[in-house]
Amino acid sequence: MTVVQRSRMTILGLMVTVCAATALPLVVAAPAQAATSYSNCKALNADYPHGVGRSGAVDSTSGTPVTNFTVDGDLYNSNTGRDRDGDGIACEKH
Repeated sequence: MTVVQRSRMTILGLMVTVCAATALPLVVAAPAQAATSYSNCKALNADYPHGVGRSGAVDSTSGTPVTNFTVDGDLYNSNTGRDRDGDGIACEKH
């Protein structure tokens, strides 16, 4: 093997090492956490005082609608059983 060939192999080896070291943090991701499913609205409201809803949800009420609920689709989906009026907001409090 000539000096030029060894140099090329060394450079190629360094490039592979750098690419692998750079890509490794991108491949290893933190495990996704499941959204909390609360046992009742009292428990949910302890963490989210005005309820949780999906994006674009509008409180269906004849009074003043709740607008300051937490928007979190995954959390809402884990607690859809708490949305009694089906407006896309679980455990809303006025």
